[in-house]
Amino acid sequence: LLVGTSSLLPCLSRAQTTGGRAAYNFLRLPSSSFLAAAGGVNTSYAFGDVSVTANNPSLLQSSLSEQLHAGFHSFIAGTKAYALTGAYYLQRAETTIGGHVQFIDHGSLPATDAAGNIGGSFRPVDFVVQASAAKRYLQKWSYGLTLKYIHSSYGQYRSSAVAADVGVLFNDSSHHLSASVLLKNMGVQVQSYSGEAEDLPFDLQAGLTKRLRDAPFAFSLTAQKLHRFDNVYNDPVFNGDNGFSDPSAISKILTHFILASHVFLGQHIEATVGYNFLQRQELKVGAEGNGLTGFSAGLRLTFRKLQVHYGRTAYQRGVASNQVGITVHLDRLGGFGR
Repeated sequence: LLVGTSSLLPCLSRAQTTGGRAAYNFLRLPSSSFLAAAGGVNTSYAFGDVSVTANNPSLLQSSLSEQLHAGFHSFIAGTKAYALTGAYYLQRAETTIGGHVQFIDHGSLPATDAAGNIGGSFRPVDFVVQASAAKRYLQKWSYGLTLKYIHSSYGQYRSSAVAADVGVLFNDSSHHLSASVLLKNMGVQVQSYSGEAEDLPFDLQAGLTKRLRDAPFAFSLTAQKLHRFDNVYNDPVFNGDNGFSDPSAISKILTHFILASHVFLGQHIEATVGYNFLQRQELKVGAEGNGLTGFSAGLRLTFRKLQVHYGRTAYQRGVASNQVGITVHLDRLGGFGR
């Protein structure tokens, strides 16, 4: 796995953006209810949730074998996302493999010409298909690789790309501590919309999760977009006309971080609350009150054969999205796969 990864990195690193805009930004959406509840990004949560492996392959563990997660995301303006994530442990190879599919339907939109005349309708869609593998190293380390095929179709315009994610995880279960570093969306566009290649939404992330020994709490600190200092889109003219001030250096630093707290209410209920600094910075509305913008929350209910997930993200006043998911333990449903 490491040899394959090192051989891929030179060619995969050519077409990801380190600033400005990129194609396939749907890859930045949280792929599961837990990720939505935890602020949208989390690389280090290693407490029995197979859905997080879609974001970080190094989180694939043998304990997640034969889990299958199905998720639904009701996003803004009628956009809907569907996801399926699973894992299986290959005993002979001592490797945990995983798969993930995400399909995003933006609904039916009017097709217009340059003058705005409606000439029909079209249905834009995005999807990604992923295959992952992870192995343990020594006792507390693991590393993983995800290969993905990405496709977007917007009427007559289509594009596709191939990319890879590489993650490394340190997991000290005796101290309830896990930490991870993740490189995401290193890849190239194989078919562009107009013949000109576009960047992929590359991201360098790192995270730490710590569960308290004598209290039912855990905390996650995640850093995103570490490959550049200034994450904030800044237009001085627009800011001046609309009452926005230029972000300070401290604000620019904070926009890299996502905070999450996890509360374990007994053995079967887990509540998560997250806060995304960048999301609040980007979506705030002038000097007006911004309510819960940047905050998120969710629940996980754990039963013997399945888990039920819910996550809600607040974008602006009166604007939020909801995600639900179900994780099934296939090995407990009549011994499937045994």
